[in-house]
Amino acid sequence: MPYEPGSSECRVLISCKSQIESMLLALDRLDNSQHIRDQLVSVHNQLEGLHALHRKVVLEKQPVSPGC
Repeated sequence: MPYEPGSSECRVLISCKSQIESMLLALDRLDNSQHIRDQLVSVHNQLEGLHALHRKVVLEKQPVSPGC
C-alpha cells in the first residue's frame, strides 16, 4: 500500500492496514489459516472504511476555492 501523508489518525490507520497485510502474507504459508485470513481481511476492510470516512470528513472541512 503506498504511503499517504496526512493526520496522525491517517498514519495510524495506514500502519494498522500495513501490519494486517503483512500478517496475511505470512499466514498464507500456513495450512488451515483461511478462516483467520478471512477475519483479517474483514478487519482490514473495516479500517479502510474508517480511513475513507476520515478522508471524507477532512475534505468536507476544507474551504472551496472560488474559480476552481
